[in-house]
Amino acid sequence: MGTIRKQTIISSVLVYIGFFIGAINMYIYTKDGSFTLEQFALTRIFFDFAQNMYAFGALGVIPVIYKFYPYYKDNLEKHKIDLMTWGMIAAGIGFVLVMSAGWYFRPFFESQFVEKSKLIVDYYYWMFPFALGMLFFSVLEGFCWALQQTVFSNFLKETALRIFTSVLIALYYFKLISFESFVYCFAFLYLLIFLILAAYLYATNQLHFPSTISRVTKKFWKKMVGMQVLIYSGTVIASIAATIDSFIIAKFQGLAVVGVFGLAQYAANLIQVPQRSIQAISAGVLSRAWKDKDMQEIKRIYKRSCINLLIMALFIFGNLWLNVADGMKVLHIQKEYEAGLGTIFILGMVRIIDAGTGLNAMVINTSTYWRFDFISGVILLAFRLPLTYYLIMHYGIIGSAFAELFAYSLYNFIRFEFLRQKFKMQPFDVKTLLTLLVAVAAFGFSYWLGQSFHNWFGIVLRSVLFSGIFVLAIFKLELTPDAGQMYHNLKQRFNKS
Repeated sequence: MGTIRKQTIISSVLVYIGFFIGAINMYIYTKDGSFTLEQFALTRIFFDFAQNMYAFGALGVIPVIYKFYPYYKDNLEKHKIDLMTWGMIAAGIGFVLVMSAGWYFRPFFESQFVEKSKLIVDYYYWMFPFALGMLFFSVLEGFCWALQQTVFSNFLKETALRIFTSVLIALYYFKLISFESFVYCFAFLYLLIFLILAAYLYATNQLHFPSTISRVTKKFWKKMVGMQVLIYSGTVIASIAATIDSFIIAKFQGLAVVGVFGLAQYAANLIQVPQRSIQAISAGVLSRAWKDKDMQEIKRIYKRSCINLLIMALFIFGNLWLNVADGMKVLHIQKEYEAGLGTIFILGMVRIIDAGTGLNAMVINTSTYWRFDFISGVILLAFRLPLTYYLIMHYGIIGSAFAELFAYSLYNFIRFEFLRQKFKMQPFDVKTLLTLLVAVAAFGFSYWLGQSFHNWFGIVLRSVLFSGIFVLAIFKLELTPDAGQMYHNLKQRFNKS
């Protein structure tokens, strides 16, 4: 777990720097006198639209890259590995198909939003360069996962992208560009970080596009295509399930409500930062472990990921929920966004459940049973779509949050049961229960003691109390071995210096 732990820490630091920058961006987006709710919501729709276009356009090639890369690495010289050649060709073909479908179905798409979310219609075509950049960047990112070199790609995606966004926001906020110009530039942000990552990989002699078909491709192409077909379906299903809320809300309640939901999602997604880092880093490690049939290593990574991600998720959520209401007031966030407080809480529960079940998806995806991910994805979508539609229609954005809670609880339970029965992997023990109890106790005490204090003093007091109690308990109760090992390593380095 040492390599994973080290890269996770580095990546998480970079990602949190990015989220800090993103929080500043979010503040300017949502503060009084800045972007309207509809304008902010449009930027969220860009991401959700691009995510779906990327899922369709990738043709399932990204998991194939990190699943089969160990076979290429063990049998070919670096400059003869043609995996990226086929990956980029597949992505290019996929995007042409997506563009064609987007042009053909535009009248239908516009008819769904022209009444209550006209900005989506006005900037429809500008979503496609944003999607193209996300697609090509994601293919290169998958290759970085395979190389087990995720720090720079994480920096570009989580930090640099937000820095470039900050520049555009500042230009609009200070009236140096119009909103129209802001959107035009925003549409090319992902293409910019794609070009930077491609230049970095090429400069470090890690990116090659040989035109000759290698013997590894000739040997495994049928398995790769077979995996790609099913993974493709599963990826599309997962993407639709993850982003359908915004489009249903935009259709029935308008783009302003999407803005409220977008801020709630952003707040809840803070909990996912460590999970996103460790997923990227573990992909190559798990692929190698499955290839070597090292079941003990796989079980160890799975078990450690569950307890570590649960601890981090509870730590972040505790601090967030203790202070989010006061935070909105002291930062002068537009009052309309307070309607999303309940949504933040429910989405936070979703993120905790997802984090607490660890790397179940990555363990399955890198195994020979990756087809099961498609099956569980179909179940998720079949359950999620009608439930989301019904609950949004009747209860608004809080209904969407509950739909996500029910659907992802079922989704993670199915994957947990599959790993438990198929591989006898059961990652939970008494430390899991202790972690939950400690988090609840720390939260309750901090809330009780700090509820009478408000503004910045109250925020700092509650955060210090909760964080101090929780961190102390992690070490005293030895909730995870990684905490002690990390402390020991830091102590050694400090003594040496």
